[in-house]
Amino acid sequence: MKNIFAGNLSFQTSESELRGLFEPFGQVGRVHMAMDRETGRARGFGFVEMNNDDEAKKAIAALDGKELGGRKLKVNEARAKEKTGSSQHNNRGASSGNKGGRRGFSTEDYGEAARQPREPRW
Repeated sequence: MKNIFAGNLSFQTSESELRGLFEPFGQVGRVHMAMDRETGRARGFGFVEMNNDDEAKKAIAALDGKELGGRKLKVNEARAKEKTGSSQHNNRGASSGNKGGRRGFSTEDYGEAARQPREPRW
């Protein structure tokens, strides 16, 4: 069984349309469209499972770069989801090596400093 990534989909593409796109190449097992949790709208990519590896390779070769809904599809074999450690995930943006536009707050200089009591705000 081969899991295939289909990206750059139109946001109006449905699971049945995606299934119909892959069915001419062989038996399609499962189709999953990624949906936004808050809005319920499609996120523009999905996954298709095909039972036969040769059929999956033919589908990838034929559909990668094909235009659908005014967009060129990106179709390839899906990679396994990378596992992130909890420390890596929770400190995103807080490291001094982050060269992106957003910098997180670093507590390196305040590690052992005693906290001063605050005045009440009333």
